[in-house]
Amino acid sequence: MKYGFILMGTPRDVVELAQEAEAAGWDGVFLSDDWMTAWILLTAIACRTQRIRLGTMLTPLPEQLPWYVATQTATLDQLCEGRVVLTAGLGVLESHKESSLNKKVRAERLDEALSILESRWRGEPLHAVSGGHYAPLQEMHSSVEVYPHTPQQQPRIPIWIIAGPKQSQLRRAACWDGAVIGGTPEEIRVRKAEIEALRLSSIPLDIITEGETPHDDPERAAAIVRPYAEAGATWWLESMWEWEGVTRNYDMRMRIRSGPPRIS
Repeated sequence: MKYGFILMGTPRDVVELAQEAEAAGWDGVFLSDDWMTAWILLTAIACRTQRIRLGTMLTPLPEQLPWYVATQTATLDQLCEGRVVLTAGLGVLESHKESSLNKKVRAERLDEALSILESRWRGEPLHAVSGGHYAPLQEMHSSVEVYPHTPQQQPRIPIWIIAGPKQSQLRRAACWDGAVIGGTPEEIRVRKAEIEALRLSSIPLDIITEGETPHDDPERAAAIVRPYAEAGATWWLESMWEWEGVTRNYDMRMRIRSGPPRIS
């Protein structure tokens, strides 16, 4: 199992925490991507780290222009020598009450955006994937077409998909490189099997889950994570979503410094 940390805080704090995470043995750091600032911060982190994976948790693709995301991620992947991971989903729907995009449209845009990302990473022109919800925007941006950037990782930057219980969500996750699954170990075991049954690729699928473990009790931390590893999870993301300013920043730093919850 690999271990990542979802970082929060000021830009300076996040960059410093990422450096500490690499030094403490974590395998990846992940940032929220609500307002497209994540790639700026991840670029700063890339310039100050050598090994650790860099990604988002998560990028709401229906809210963004996929060809911009493709260029940002490919550029960063070249800069950090192939360490980027993109986690994609609909986003937190409750935070988009004013959005004109309903859930069905957002799901359709997500699938189209994923196809555009893959096409751009292959070096294909903007109109290689045409039609659908992005067609008017593609036409609008055609006059400023730039040569697409290709990432260092081949065949593509790994894409992790939020894998909910719906059949459409399982089918989407089966098409890509990783499935982010919440719930109990047994729920993860069942959903992993459902996704694997739909999967055509023989490349192993990453299974990502998240939670919180104590910084001062390694045995307890290992006991929390072990059932998830046994259920098939390949990544554990340490997440401390309840933010309380200075106190929570201190807790996050202490958890990072104590290292991943090793199960062996």
